[in-house]
Amino acid sequence: VVCLVAYHIFFMLFVWSYWKTIFTLPMNPSKEFHLSYSDKESLEREPRGESQQEVLRRAAKDLPIYTRTMSGAIRYCDRCHLVKPDRCHHCSVCDKCILKMDHHCPWVNNCVGFSNYKFFLLFLAYSLLYCLFIAATDLQYFIKFWTNGLPDTQAKFHIMFLFFAAAMFSVSLSSLFGYHCWLVSKNKSTLEVFRAPIFRHRTDKNGFSLGFSKNLRQVFGDEKKYWLLPVFSSLGDGCSFPTCLVNQDPEQASTPGGLNSTSKNENHLFPAKPLRDSQSHLLTDTPSWSETSGKAEKGKVGMSNPALTMENET
Repeated sequence: VVCLVAYHIFFMLFVWSYWKTIFTLPMNPSKEFHLSYSDKESLEREPRGESQQEVLRRAAKDLPIYTRTMSGAIRYCDRCHLVKPDRCHHCSVCDKCILKMDHHCPWVNNCVGFSNYKFFLLFLAYSLLYCLFIAATDLQYFIKFWTNGLPDTQAKFHIMFLFFAAAMFSVSLSSLFGYHCWLVSKNKSTLEVFRAPIFRHRTDKNGFSLGFSKNLRQVFGDEKKYWLLPVFSSLGDGCSFPTCLVNQDPEQASTPGGLNSTSKNENHLFPAKPLRDSQSHLLTDTPSWSETSGKAEKGKVGMSNPALTMENET
């Protein structure tokens, strides 16, 4: 009875999280990031150069974006005709931009991103527990198979196959689940591991990391009662994220907390853009950030760099 109850609990959680991973539509950038009809015409009409740069700077002026391309350009998608939010990438399979895209998973036939990353993690966790449970409960019969302790029927070959399948899936799932646990602890995506995010000031592979606890809460949310259930509880809107800037942004007149550019070599933790309440509270316990400085920082959003050049990125 205990084994049957445990089996069905693992099975139901596995199916539930797998279903949510497959059928949760990836979130796309909101309409604020799409170019207007006039901007699209201007971008297509003008030759590549300063005129196109001006169109993109005007479109991104009031948007909470801080990452750039390798050449320092505003991240623009010429297929979706939008300015890419931070951590957003264009999926060549889905042919659309995905917020906080991690990868396109053929096993679920869906993009794994901001809207379903928690479900994907739970799917890996419950499928691993499901396989381990099957392998553990089948182990005693697997041993009897090799010691000729089972009746001589065709069912004993099913036992052997079941154990090997569960054990092999357990090995592969444990490595994949461990890798994504490491990504969550560092607040990275798979794409950001291969190409570190580039901010205005420099490339910073840990630019979005706020510490283990806050990184975990950003994916699973603040209410622990929802952590183990495949229900959406991630913080934020997928378009803006709290950012740990290692060095001061050279385009900003001053740093939060009254620090000036002479303290450039020091490490400061502060949000680089206006955040929703569900995100900004992740940084409220840092000594270098105050309420007044947060209001001052919001006024700096969208400051453009005249040296920016446009580069289409897919």
